[in-house]
Amino acid sequence: MDFFREQDIARRNSRLLTGLFLLAVLVLLLLTNLFLGLLLGATQVLNEREGLEHVASLFDPRLFGGVSILIVVMIASVVLYNWMRFSQGGRTVAEALGGRPALPSTEDALERRAQNIVQEIALAANMPVPPLYVLDEERGINAFAAGVSPGDAVVAITRGAMVQLNRDELQGVIGHEFSHILNGDMRLSIRLAAMLRGITFIGDVGSGLLHSMQRPRYRSSNKRNDGQAVVLVAGLGLYLIGLLGGLMAGLIKSAISKQKEYLADAAAVQFTRNPNGIGDALKVIGGHTPGTLVHTARAEELSHLFFGQVKHRLWSLFATHPKLEQRIQRLDPQWDGTFIHRELDHQRLEVAMAEERGLDQARRALLAAAPLVLAIDLDAPPVTQTSTPVNTRTPELAAAMIEEARDPLGAMSLILALLWHADAPERQTEAVRAAGIQGLESMVAQRGSELSGLAPELRLPLIELCLPALKLLSEPQYHTFKTLLMNFIRADGRIDLDEWCLYQLVRHYLDPQFVRPAPKALYSKLSQVSEHLATALGTMALLGKDDTRAAFSRGAAALEVDLALPDASQLGVREFGRAVEQLAACFPLLKVTILKSLTRVAEHDGQITPRELSLIKAIAAVIDCPVPSRIAGSHTQ
Repeated sequence: MDFFREQDIARRNSRLLTGLFLLAVLVLLLLTNLFLGLLLGATQVLNEREGLEHVASLFDPRLFGGVSILIVVMIASVVLYNWMRFSQGGRTVAEALGGRPALPSTEDALERRAQNIVQEIALAANMPVPPLYVLDEERGINAFAAGVSPGDAVVAITRGAMVQLNRDELQGVIGHEFSHILNGDMRLSIRLAAMLRGITFIGDVGSGLLHSMQRPRYRSSNKRNDGQAVVLVAGLGLYLIGLLGGLMAGLIKSAISKQKEYLADAAAVQFTRNPNGIGDALKVIGGHTPGTLVHTARAEELSHLFFGQVKHRLWSLFATHPKLEQRIQRLDPQWDGTFIHRELDHQRLEVAMAEERGLDQARRALLAAAPLVLAIDLDAPPVTQTSTPVNTRTPELAAAMIEEARDPLGAMSLILALLWHADAPERQTEAVRAAGIQGLESMVAQRGSELSGLAPELRLPLIELCLPALKLLSEPQYHTFKTLLMNFIRADGRIDLDEWCLYQLVRHYLDPQFVRPAPKALYSKLSQVSEHLATALGTMALLGKDDTRAAFSRGAAALEVDLALPDASQLGVREFGRAVEQLAACFPLLKVTILKSLTRVAEHDGQITPRELSLIKAIAAVIDCPVPSRIAGSHTQ
């Protein structure tokens, strides 16, 4: 699947969504004005006993304009409020739907299995591992991904899915959700939720008026009764208009959502290399009595985020997902129409969990972090010394590091250890001590000596494994760690490119959760960022061993933009950082072009070195662009 093109399609769907939303608002304006005009006319007739011809005089432009402005302001305020609320990150959405974070150190075997799968698919997709959330009270088999960008994304899954599905089936469901992260669906879904909340808000106003009439009244008069009747009619009318708004919202959801579910099913097969995984998961859903139903209060409002329908629909016209049978048929054309009926069998679960726990921990951890296998000889005898050279590191040590990455304190120590200055660690030790994080100093010193020579191609996977645990920090803890990280880098008085990569990765994936929202797409043409492209390509060319100018020209030729190689004095880490920040604001299809041009620069000398590959992956992460598989699979010759 071409995720870059799907991101562009998602952006175009945003324009379609905006058009449909504006059309729905226009219809609601007309209906609300018509209703209020009739209501005011009827009130005038009742109070003044005038003829019905007086009603027509109430439909004047000033009344229409005033009511329209009021409604537009109300809808815009509701949309803005919900967009700000939802765009705080996937964590906010998951918690609003009743999810809780699965702790990396959990002893629950089902949660641990789900976390392992999330970790495996994230590494297969060349992206950081998103946090896992669990909906404990939901027996239905369902899941969702939420967030505005991959940096603040989370994956959530119901307890029913963890209990009912085996490992392959759960992989298929989670792989489906990863496609929504990579192809730009999440941002579209959040925008859709905010806009549709604005459409249905009028109905909430009407419902509030109707409920206010149910309160007891102790005094009564004819005039008071007339007023109550007007409020009752107004509430009923607005409620009915709100129902119509809900119908329009359902139609918009259906129009936007259905096709992307087919694409996500196909992407799940691409990630897992197993068409039976997601296909069998859908068959289990068909044979499971609760199906994909979700009962949490906010589920209907955000139904388009989920893997399957959150409630039954009488008409498929309003369904947010294709029919189950249609999804299965696309994945398994030979399907005979039989669903999988699977009763809750505690013995089966115990056997499955025993098998999961019985896997060798070192090999299991290494499979979950496949790139680390490159530096470890699995058949090497155990070595107990902590100063083991990197090229003979044991599986036990690698497994221990991966286990530490599940814990916030361990994750912090590993990130800092990757920046350890083995020849002069005194100032770095002082920086850790000044941060006042208990237990961190000794852990950094130990891991620093072990990771000081870690190969460049292994640094990025280890950083990505640490990110979910770091997202569990509180906001003050994150700011303390971020300050410590910068002081740690500056301890030797300079910042090199590897240090920039690490700092930018941490900042890019954690800042949206603690500090600021993800950047918006601003540039639709490469010519708008030509200066920044020249800086990025020039920096990459300087890393090579071949002719810098020729390597730069090779990459620039792929962009079809006139670029001039900057002077070496203009290619420092600071300038490079600013350039990449601006490239992150390009449209999706431009980003993959940028990555391909950087790859052409790196390949000019006949190979992509580990350092060049790490830099390309770091840039891809910062600009929120999946690394093309051809680039991700590159290796030194």
